[in-house]
Amino acid sequence: MKIGEVLAVLIIIGIITLVGNFIGANIPMIDAIPGMIFLIVISILGVSCSKVIPVRIPAVAYIVTIGCIITIPGFPGSAVFNAWAQKVNFLALATPILAYAGISIGKDLGTLKKTGLRILVVSFVVFIGTYIGSTIIAQLILKLIGEI
Repeated sequence: MKIGEVLAVLIIIGIITLVGNFIGANIPMIDAIPGMIFLIVISILGVSCSKVIPVRIPAVAYIVTIGCIITIPGFPGSAVFNAWAQKVNFLALATPILAYAGISIGKDLGTLKKTGLRILVVSFVVFIGTYIGSTIIAQLILKLIGEI
């Protein structure tokens, strides 16, 4: 996708998120607009980095890295950026993104059918492994800090 197309998709997702944010979290749209613009700018910067930098790293990695750096306490403006981002509810943000992912998967349904039962088995193994791994890590950390 070209940057203009990515920007258009992000703006549409941003508008849907603002509506969901207002309905679900009762945060006025006008209050959440700076946070939404902030998230869109970080996303565009990350996508641009993935296109410009010759190393094949997914755009998500750049987006997360830029977001982490910009919001680190002590970074100029981080308090303002964090305040803006806190006005955008995560669930309101996740809804249009998951809908977009569902539509994307839906267009490749033929390929998904060809993988058949294998994809189901692999998915279950990944989900179970992730759950067990997270549980073990949580158990260890809680024991180390004396909570259990």
